[in-house]
Amino acid sequence: MTDFEFQLDNFMLYCSSKNLSRKTLASYEQSLKLFGKYLQDEFQIEDIKKVQSGHIRQYIKYLRTRGKYSVVNVEESKQKNFPEHRTDYKKEISMTTIANYIRNIKVFFNYLYSVEREIPKNPVESINNPKVQRKVKKTLTPDEIKKVLGQFDTTAFHGYRNYTITRLLLDTGMRVGECLSLQPEAFDFKHKSILVTNPKNSQQRYVYFSFKSTNEIKQWMRHKDRYSDSPFLFPTTRGTQLEVRNYERALREAGERVGIHIHPHQLRNNFAKYYILNNGDWFSLCRILGHSSVEVTQKAYLDFTDEEIGKKYQKHSPLAFMDI
Repeated sequence: MTDFEFQLDNFMLYCSSKNLSRKTLASYEQSLKLFGKYLQDEFQIEDIKKVQSGHIRQYIKYLRTRGKYSVVNVEESKQKNFPEHRTDYKKEISMTTIANYIRNIKVFFNYLYSVEREIPKNPVESINNPKVQRKVKKTLTPDEIKKVLGQFDTTAFHGYRNYTITRLLLDTGMRVGECLSLQPEAFDFKHKSILVTNPKNSQQRYVYFSFKSTNEIKQWMRHKDRYSDSPFLFPTTRGTQLEVRNYERALREAGERVGIHIHPHQLRNNFAKYYILNNGDWFSLCRILGHSSVEVTQKAYLDFTDEEIGKKYQKHSPLAFMDI
């Protein structure tokens, strides 16, 4: 085992102890193993102390030219996954993906420098994150949402379940992982609140549901109890916890049937946008979404189109409300 591999293994144990999600752990491990392979192949570096800022900058340059799936950490995986058969094989890696790789490398070296004191100098200290041009996320219209909801067969257990999940995500702004792990005890109908647990860090917070959702949730609970004794509010037909990827697929397929691109995080994004467009305030939205600051909320979710900003302006123009 090289020094780089040893430090990476130690870092992954540290991350696991912090209850990070499996998706985050997999992202760290994959991107750091690829970086380790690059250091070994290009510079014959196996000692973590020999990594310099210049190596990381060279890696950024390399990522911009190498193409998708053209490099793998384990060569044998090519015999299973056949990356050359993918339609996007060797296509340019997006700046968003490169930024994620660099972010993971920075987390790793910050850990080695600040937590473990394994390196005398931090090579990522002067590395700037690549600039990513964010796309404006589409706001689904009420008509589009209605069309997607109409694709769920509410006479079947799974269809009724997916219909209710979709409405609840849009009404509360919950993460899909939080929603699928809910149990009925988390609901407080008197205060119309739900105690949710973030699967990423196990932190708890309250989200809220509307008067319109109250009866829908109660009806679903009664329906679910007739057919399942699962502790989960939205179980599979076998009573196990519904996996995020299975709900994602059901929602995507419902959208495809009516020509609408939709995924669970889009529901959270649309919740946030409609909340502000309907005169909600930034601070309460930040609390509901479970963000660390209002700035995080604004940066992550709320990219309005010119048309949306124009409509909101007409509601709040100072002159429109002055008798002058």
